[in-house]
Amino acid sequence: MNADDAIEPPPAFCKQSTLTTDPRERFSDEWPEAWDAAADLLDWFESYDAVLDGETPPFNWFDGGQLNASHECLDRHLGERKNRLAIRWEGQLGETRTYTYLDLHREVNEFAAALREQGVGADDVVTLYLPVVPELVVGMLACARLGAPHNVVSAGFSADALATRMERADSRFLVTCDGYYRRGDAVNQKRRADNARLAIDHDLEATVVVERLGDTRLGTDQYDYGQLLAANAGREVEPVARDSMETLFLIYTSGTTGEPKSVTHTTGGYLAHVAWTARNVLDIKSTDTYWCSADIGWITGHSYIVYGPLALGTTTMLYEGTADHLRKDRLFSIIERNAVDVLYTAPTTIRSFMKWGEEYPARHDLSSLRLLGTVGKPIDPRAWKWYYTHVGGESCPVVDTWWQTETGAILVSTLPGIDAMKPGSAGPPLPGIDAAVVGPDGDERPAGEKGMLAVRTPWPGMPRELAAATDWGASAAAGEEWRYIAGDEAVADDDGYVRVLGRMDDAITVANQRIGIAEIERAIVTVEGVAEAAVVGVDHSTRETAVYAYVNPATEQAADDALHEAIIAAVEEAIGPAASPERVVFTPELPKTRSGKIMRRLLESVANDEDYGDLSALRNPEVVGELDSNEDGISDE
Repeated sequence: MNADDAIEPPPAFCKQSTLTTDPRERFSDEWPEAWDAAADLLDWFESYDAVLDGETPPFNWFDGGQLNASHECLDRHLGERKNRLAIRWEGQLGETRTYTYLDLHREVNEFAAALREQGVGADDVVTLYLPVVPELVVGMLACARLGAPHNVVSAGFSADALATRMERADSRFLVTCDGYYRRGDAVNQKRRADNARLAIDHDLEATVVVERLGDTRLGTDQYDYGQLLAANAGREVEPVARDSMETLFLIYTSGTTGEPKSVTHTTGGYLAHVAWTARNVLDIKSTDTYWCSADIGWITGHSYIVYGPLALGTTTMLYEGTADHLRKDRLFSIIERNAVDVLYTAPTTIRSFMKWGEEYPARHDLSSLRLLGTVGKPIDPRAWKWYYTHVGGESCPVVDTWWQTETGAILVSTLPGIDAMKPGSAGPPLPGIDAAVVGPDGDERPAGEKGMLAVRTPWPGMPRELAAATDWGASAAAGEEWRYIAGDEAVADDDGYVRVLGRMDDAITVANQRIGIAEIERAIVTVEGVAEAAVVGVDHSTRETAVYAYVNPATEQAADDALHEAIIAAVEEAIGPAASPERVVFTPELPKTRSGKIMRRLLESVANDEDYGDLSALRNPEVVGELDSNEDGISDE
């Protein structure tokens, strides 16, 4: 199977697919009014005056409409499904908890009442510094209920990273926990939070601490979460009506490769977009148990663990741990035990499954799965095929989704009951999305030619910064059409399917040639016996840059000269001799953040013999010693 093979969606899936007819014609003929199909998935306190107000920035989606995200995810479901499970949670140590929609509604109201007593009101930013526990979802929805934007900071970040994000958001309220478990070890989260409090220039008005480890020690202006709930038992808070364009939350890009960037997502357009894509791309139904394996601290978790699934009234799975904690079939056992219908995970996780072997999914009954999705880095055809075959049993469509923190929701993907799938290609732009591969002059590139991925019309889930065209290369100069340059390099085929190649700034200049590292990695992982690869540029004594490849061999695969030679040959055949790695470093694991993103900054530091910097976001810190010991690698010199 190669990237050009087209696979039709399984007939059994098509018979029950949420989307049975292609909506592209209507979106083409009636854009932007056709986006009312997304707005109709929500209950509005006040109807909007127009789907889109403004042909040029600022763009106002569903202008005049009022709603509340907490009401959309909770209150409106109580009539029909109050006893339906909203959350299934599994802790890293094997603990489980469940919340019905009524349970979640009660706790959100009680916590919203507690926050209000601490002084939280509309437009006050509340920072949530929690692992993947139900209290994080409660905190997000309680903030939304009050009209207070939340600012979720991933639990894996350091005290300095937390302090930076709180200062930039001018956040004076913090919700954290005493600690959590990472790969079985207890992490003292409160100590990090206390250190961040000392580093912040402004005073905090209140800190709420969730007990996770049973070691809650409170200081000044600190409050125990459980005690606050008990004090507000049975209280209800009327959801605050928010204008469609008012802020729902702030979120920061990870900062693992540079300075974190603030993104402000609005209430109406964002919620309508994530609900529409959760329904029509991920095929989520209210009767499903749905699992997105991301960290809620990232945009994927916001959109497709919390807001999208709960807006549709489904059961969303939460898991505190990693895919291989205690045993390598942990993820598959969770799928079987909970009869998961839809799985949405990252290509890096899939490649780890490939490395461990097909025997792990084969141990479990995965027949409950109806659809598979991928999110994050581009997935190569070999990993796609493995996922489709060994996890989905060739009976589940795979939606390879492209989107960003900056887009808020999915923009490019196949529609699973409508479109054929092409392994390695995300698919065509979704209905209502005008995305194209363009050159530096903005003109669309012919099929097969690489260029920049650009979105040329606004979309409902766009953040406030893009709606106002104030940042990030969104052009709105006189005489120039508005467009958002996404920062990704891509190529489109004759059918309009987009294959994302990687970030434009993730490139190496070798022998005066600019080569995308994703292209080199893609060539390496085609080699039989390679599980994962990461490529970085390294300072060189006689030329500008050398290519170093960090390669994770598959289980039982020898890291020997034969594998090295196959890697070199694959790169030279796919790209050319200039891209050939000067050094191949075999390592049993690649450094990754908790969201599964490879931390290339660390690999660059190792290769260039530089200080490693802040490693608090690293999921597997033990890999640093392995990288140091293996750094000699195999060289072509």
